[in-house]
Amino acid sequence: MANVIKLRKGLNINLKGKAAAEVVAVKAPGFYAIVPDDFTGVTPKVVVKEQEYVMAGGPLFIDKNHPELKFVSPVSGVVTSVERGARRKVMSITVEAAAEQDYEEFGKQNVSAMSAEAVKELLLNAGMFAFFRQRPYDVIADPTVAPRAIFVSAFDTNPLAPDFELALKGEENNFQTGLDALAKIAKTYLSISVNQKSAALTQAKNVTVTAFDGPHPAGNVGVQINNIAPVNKGETVWTIDPQAVIFIGRLMNTGRVDMTRTVAITGSEVKKLAYCKLKVGALLTDILAGNVNKDKELRYISGNPLTGKQIPANGFLGSFHSQVTVIPEGNDVHEMLGWIMPRFNEFSTSHSYFSWLMGKKEYTLDARIKGGERHMIMSNEYDRVLPMDILPEYLIKAIIAGDIDRMEQLGIYEVAPEDFAICEFVCSSKMELQRIVREGLDMLRREMC
Repeated sequence: MANVIKLRKGLNINLKGKAAAEVVAVKAPGFYAIVPDDFTGVTPKVVVKEQEYVMAGGPLFIDKNHPELKFVSPVSGVVTSVERGARRKVMSITVEAAAEQDYEEFGKQNVSAMSAEAVKELLLNAGMFAFFRQRPYDVIADPTVAPRAIFVSAFDTNPLAPDFELALKGEENNFQTGLDALAKIAKTYLSISVNQKSAALTQAKNVTVTAFDGPHPAGNVGVQINNIAPVNKGETVWTIDPQAVIFIGRLMNTGRVDMTRTVAITGSEVKKLAYCKLKVGALLTDILAGNVNKDKELRYISGNPLTGKQIPANGFLGSFHSQVTVIPEGNDVHEMLGWIMPRFNEFSTSHSYFSWLMGKKEYTLDARIKGGERHMIMSNEYDRVLPMDILPEYLIKAIIAGDIDRMEQLGIYEVAPEDFAICEFVCSSKMELQRIVREGLDMLRREMC
């Protein structure tokens, strides 16, 4: 039986629009785009030209600071555009998929016979290393630094989050192979939910399994690290999402790069709520066309409503996302007397509305902030929903003040912007906490590195 950690702090946001537990067939998109900004901390150097043919698993760009770190194409086809922004910053690289797919061949591997260096070299060559993130700084992992441990969270507690057990069906062998590969590099921790029953999770081999019970953000890997083995100054740990572990398993078992995700199409404005199979960077136009309500302005999100990235209706699936969400924008809503009116159909984290009496009612929330930023931080507001052994209000103040010594003392090495998403949701001052934390981590990284 796995060790069970019970978390009491947190907040579940019960939104309308959860995907039904079925996988529907969709037409494969014709275009795929890889966005360097998805890979935080990387300085991209493009290694392909427009109209050049690339193989699935062939490199599109590398990191200037670590040329061995490659970012590869999810499909074979022609590079149709290398979009650049101000100061020639690389915004995206788009590939038009070929009718017949060609793959870079890396060879089938016997993980048990491989050394840690051999595993790492293969992951670098095949572009799988791009899915590792490191703490501190929450950036793409530095391949030259040996991690103390690797953490995998096999469940997600974000609003409308996909069920990983559904994505795991039929991929159990690849998942275990991926875990075996991680265990060759460093001690690996697998975090599961107490509600998950799949033997591939509860009886996973070569890893330390820990079960978590509690509200969101119990599924955040940062919260799990803080409760299992906190990161101290001078230490480095890596994290990777569970579907990327399956990518690694496929690479080892087939010798090819297959970055197909099981993606949940969610949100109150989606007509057919279900899962579908999409590769990283897939164009979402055909997936969403005719499947959303058109009677109001919509917010399209690659990812979940708390930490996802806003995209246009013809946008692309983010490299780290296994969820697409569509909610109302809210621009057309005008409420008499605003929040003062008593009501039952509005979500509230306090007892301001009577909705707290409604039990597990599902809510339709839009993208409005409902207020302007206030230059103060309410005491104990963040601490009620963040189950980490840090002082979040004081850490935010230290970041705003640019006090690096104080930031270190208050635990900035352990956090990532996503850990503060729930704090941002409940913040009475409407502060952009994820942006503030990201700026603090970047400031610390510039100072220390």
